[in-house]
Amino acid sequence: MYSDVVKDHFMNPRNVGEIEEADGKGEVGNPVCGDMMSVYIKVKDDVLDDVKFKTFGCGAAIAVSSMVTEMAKGKKVEDALNITNRDVAAALGGLPKNKLHCSNLGADALHMALTDYLDRKAGKPPREKSPSEELAGMHADHGHGHAPGEKCYCPYCDIEVADEAPFCTNCGQEVEHEEH
Repeated sequence: MYSDVVKDHFMNPRNVGEIEEADGKGEVGNPVCGDMMSVYIKVKDDVLDDVKFKTFGCGAAIAVSSMVTEMAKGKKVEDALNITNRDVAAALGGLPKNKLHCSNLGADALHMALTDYLDRKAGKPPREKSPSEELAGMHADHGHGHAPGEKCYCPYCDIEVADEAPFCTNCGQEVEHEEH
């Protein structure tokens, strides 16, 4: 099941919120499978002075968002770019196999916020697509925004849903699927 660290970060998430006029923002996730994460960063003297998140998702997704912000806060931008999915999962004391994708989302959202910051700093024009649209496009060939072999879960009750099921068999909620 979940470690005490995961439970603590779910019940008492750190750094929840949005940073007005953030120096960088990263958004990842897929509403079909239920996890959407936004990470906001404020940088001062090449150090992450503030890191906040807003997440819609399961308890593991919230715990991951909380942990990744804690891990990044106070780090130099270069060091924060080195935070990996494994680092996040390990800091949480592990995650159940069916929730490991949440650690990917947390690190990806952070990296997108950092990339957004570095792009702005370099004077690059804003991206035509939002990072979440780019991520959705990368995963479109796999159906639901998850890697091949990963399962899809109901965004309402968090149980596994068959790839093309129109409704969750547990809670009865309609589940939208992306077009292939």
